[in-house]
Amino acid sequence: MNRFEAAERALRTAAPHELLDAVRAVLAERYGARSVELFMADYGLTVLQPVSVLPHTLDPVSVHNSPAGRAFGSQRPYREDLPDGQVRLHLPVSVRGDRLGVLTVTLATADEAHRYESELVEIADVLGHEVLVAERDTDLYLQARRKDRLTLAAEMQWQLLPGRSCSRPEYDLAAQLEPAYAIFGDNFDWSATADHLSLYVTNGMGEGIEASLLTNLAINALRNARRAGIPIADQAALADQAVYAHYQGRCYLSVLMFDFDLSTGRASVVDAGSPQLLRLREGTVERVDFDAQLPLGMFEETDYVAQDFQVEPGDRLVFVSDGVHTVASPRGEAYGDAALTRAVHATRLLPAAEVPRAILRELTGHRGEALADDDALVVCLDWRGRPGGDGDPTGRL
Repeated sequence: MNRFEAAERALRTAAPHELLDAVRAVLAERYGARSVELFMADYGLTVLQPVSVLPHTLDPVSVHNSPAGRAFGSQRPYREDLPDGQVRLHLPVSVRGDRLGVLTVTLATADEAHRYESELVEIADVLGHEVLVAERDTDLYLQARRKDRLTLAAEMQWQLLPGRSCSRPEYDLAAQLEPAYAIFGDNFDWSATADHLSLYVTNGMGEGIEASLLTNLAINALRNARRAGIPIADQAALADQAVYAHYQGRCYLSVLMFDFDLSTGRASVVDAGSPQLLRLREGTVERVDFDAQLPLGMFEETDYVAQDFQVEPGDRLVFVSDGVHTVASPRGEAYGDAALTRAVHATRLLPAAEVPRAILRELTGHRGEALADDDALVVCLDWRGRPGGDGDPTGRL
């Protein structure tokens, strides 16, 4: 059994709460690692939290200005040369584009770092998959992600989300919610098949637990309809009925729904409320408006109609909730379309995974020191299209 196979087997056979111990032992034995640490990205994407068991713990490290943060942001290995000749490798831990954290491995010499780097990158990938599986059976990695305590509403919302980013040959997709540790009802959801991407951006109503319960009901109703193979307009209608049946119009939910054909870039859209879309195409940012329809659950048995939309290779789509475009400055000025346009243009060179957090930082600067009184949600979709498909007539992507 070679080194990599031994490491992979150790991870796949370890108990869920012992993944770090397993990877430490095998990397020390097979690769001569002097130390091994695992850091998980916190919910706010501001720090990398160490995975450890009290009382043995390390300090968090910044996502923005630390060696581990560089590996996390670039999603590439980052090498740190230490004064004593040892080398510390910071390796991204991610699963299909969903950035989970960083595995930091200290080796004795630069030669060992050069010789083992490619294998250690693969081991970090295996570790990422095992962490996701382990989270079904242990709270260790979820606990490690928190630098503060989550509110109960936020706990419910984060458990409802599919992830914070994903990547396929046709697209990159990422999202972020603020305030990360006290979100209410905003939500995003996505699911992909071989030929389609479903994307929902939701603006919840209310505060605290009530907002979270409303969103949970609506999202699960949409998923139930989607998994039954029902078209997007009928998904909206069935979710509308489920919300109305429970709340009788007292509470309702805004949602912007997309069903993308991955081979053509054509999409069916249902606009049922307040989430907004901005498109960056060939350096120009413009707001895209659809025919507005009623929010889910406002009235009984609302009929919804899907609209057509075309996305082209190279397009960047940025979706925002009203907690972004209506947030006020200390002088009472709404953030609005002009500021949003500037933010989308200013972040045009960032990868999709970095865009939501960057725009939310701009929003925090606009709001000033005042506490957020509404959720803020940003979703970014970078569309490449399928090579040779109708959405890429040249076949040269």
